[in-house]
Amino acid sequence: MPLDPSVLRNGACPCLSGEQYEQCCGVFHRGDAEAPTAEQLMRSRYSAFVLLDTTYLLRTWHPDTRPTALELEPDMQWRRLDIIGTSRGGPLDSEGTVEFAAHYSYDGERGVQRERSRFLRVDRRWYYVDGVVA
Repeated sequence: MPLDPSVLRNGACPCLSGEQYEQCCGVFHRGDAEAPTAEQLMRSRYSAFVLLDTTYLLRTWHPDTRPTALELEPDMQWRRLDIIGTSRGGPLDSEGTVEFAAHYSYDGERGVQRERSRFLRVDRRWYYVDGVVA
């Protein structure tokens, strides 16, 4: 079960867009809209990890690579998302990559997960395919 978005500090979106969650990644999580770019899908998926929203993560995972279930670690605290770079992934593209660094703390330790993620756009909808952890 996802965390209640009211736990967000001042309602700010975890993806650090500077927008409020309800007007940023919240619209994608609720299904009110689809992410228009691979980067926006990456940001919304990061926010879903923060909120433990496995339903959204599975829904936005490409069917060819999607696991049957996803279990998130509730003690993992995602702190910050840095987008390092993107390649393609725009509203008119059919594929794209997003390289990012996701900062976290877990069990008293701080760390960074760096990944280059691949995305595909199928029927005007972006999906996460897979990623290479750096």
